[in-house]
Amino acid sequence: MDPEHPSTSAYIPPPIDRRLVVAALGVGQILAWGTSFYFPAVFAAAIVADTGWPLGLVVGGTSIGLLVGGLISPQVGAIIEQRGGRPVLLASSLFYALGLTGVAVAPNLSVYLLAWVAIGIGMGTGLYDAVFATLGRIYGNAARGPITNLTLFGGFASTVCWPLSAFLIDHVGWRVACLVFAALHLCLVLPLQMAVVRRVPVRTESTPAPADDARSPDMTPLERESVIFALVAIVLSLTAGVGAVVLVNFMVFLQSTGVDYPTAIALGTLFGPAQVGARLIESLFGNRYHPIWTMIASCAAMAVGLLMLFAQFPVLVLVILVYCGGYGIFWIGRGTLPLALFGPLRFPRLMGRIAFPSLIVQALAPSAGAWLIESHGPHATIGVLTVLALINLVLIGVLWLLCRPKAELNL
Repeated sequence: MDPEHPSTSAYIPPPIDRRLVVAALGVGQILAWGTSFYFPAVFAAAIVADTGWPLGLVVGGTSIGLLVGGLISPQVGAIIEQRGGRPVLLASSLFYALGLTGVAVAPNLSVYLLAWVAIGIGMGTGLYDAVFATLGRIYGNAARGPITNLTLFGGFASTVCWPLSAFLIDHVGWRVACLVFAALHLCLVLPLQMAVVRRVPVRTESTPAPADDARSPDMTPLERESVIFALVAIVLSLTAGVGAVVLVNFMVFLQSTGVDYPTAIALGTLFGPAQVGARLIESLFGNRYHPIWTMIASCAAMAVGLLMLFAQFPVLVLVILVYCGGYGIFWIGRGTLPLALFGPLRFPRLMGRIAFPSLIVQALAPSAGAWLIESHGPHATIGVLTVLALINLVLIGVLWLLCRPKAELNL
């Protein structure tokens, strides 16, 4: 091209290395999960001790956030489908910062809970479902690898944020700690997302699929697609609900087997590494099989783990590794299975619709679990969760039968 007569066409920047995209979004996931879903584990006791607010309502802020995130998820998916993930993810950082600032300065419980509405908008626009949809919008069918690798970062949310939160609370207090995390969302996560998630053309009905789709299997609609979609939503919601109850009451369940509290704490440290280890194995071998097998393995491992816990299997380390491994790869299947079944063009919108019931169930599950434990005891609660996990295993089997031709086509 003649340098004195440059082309008038718009400059198209070279694509960003996927490893940089995943790493930048992964840092955002660590902070997003650590300052929302995992927030009460360290902050709740300090807030209650300082303010005297009821523990149930302080912890209930997370449920409010999940409810708000679930209510807006269909709209979030539609925005990502049409405009890409950039405006949604940038909004997430802003709402996290706003909500955490609101928590920090809250003079009373009402303001505290209102601040969780803002955090909930951040959750609905910035946790896995929104980022999975963003990756699907960018990479099409090739998003499976980035989605899997992203969950490796998310698995370290508690490992990073719990000790950091405890350190900040001990040295500067819980209110300043919230402001520090708000600043991290604004000064770290927001610039990273701006750097790696670019603007994309507004999608219309005539917009072609991403370039990667040209090398992908045929993405024609499935037979009995409405039934398949309902099954996917039920399986993912039920898995998320069981997982939420176990996560919140993990120490209680371990102690119900007869171990003392220090031992339960020591065993609890395996929760994160077991999830990450299973996700790492999935990242190495996942491209060799259809994502439905990831969900089958997840549901089976969680059911077996709960059965072993209910039967008070003596080797608790093995119980934890089996259950947590299944729960860890669930988050991979949550993103990759809808992408493989319904195709990249519809994935963002459908991911938003799938997230709606799942986040609602996650919001309500901890309260339901607490009621079961109080009224029937931990062992009976584990029994109920085991039955639900076995039902879920049957449902994923039915889903496999319905999707078998599609799964075999995509091998």
